[in-house]
Amino acid sequence: MRDDELQRVAGDAASLTEADQRALSAELSRGHLAAPPSKTDPGDDRFDEIDGDGSVPVTLRRFRDLPEALLAKGSLESAGIECHLVDENMVRMDWFISNLLGGVKLQVWPEDVAEATEILNLPIPETLEVEGSGLYQQPHCPNCNSLDVTFEELNKPVAYASAWVGLPLPVHRKAWKCHACGREWEDTGPDVTNVP
Repeated sequence: MRDDELQRVAGDAASLTEADQRALSAELSRGHLAAPPSKTDPGDDRFDEIDGDGSVPVTLRRFRDLPEALLAKGSLESAGIECHLVDENMVRMDWFISNLLGGVKLQVWPEDVAEATEILNLPIPETLEVEGSGLYQQPHCPNCNSLDVTFEELNKPVAYASAWVGLPLPVHRKAWKCHACGREWEDTGPDVTNVP
């Protein structure tokens, strides 16, 4: 390639694979050419780049569902830890491809990994003080008494099957699922959700 062609390719080096970037760098140094600054969107997050000291962001967790990823990100940001979600917009546009992409990835800088892991591994509190409502008791699994439960309003097997057929049907149900033992139970009111 001519020098001007190499300079043009170097201007868009971010779109090249890692091996192509190394080859381009070797060609530029062989011809004693300086790489022009890369063209990045000013709105791009810092996590798309390598940090000033050469460190790259670390993927701390992967989430299949966007709400869980947003909660984890919010927990870290509230503690002052800089973090970023990778593939958030792709999953937001089409949640069905989350598994194909490897889920939504939560990334932090290497120096924040230990503190971020500690925050994400904090146990679920049994009670919460809710301003204006008083004390809220977390729902427990009636089988193993775990607090790691979620409310699932969408019947996912039916929704996935209907989407695969080409006619997505959001079939609703009111059920809880325990992530510790896998048990599911219907929500029949406050007595079931607050089993001690």
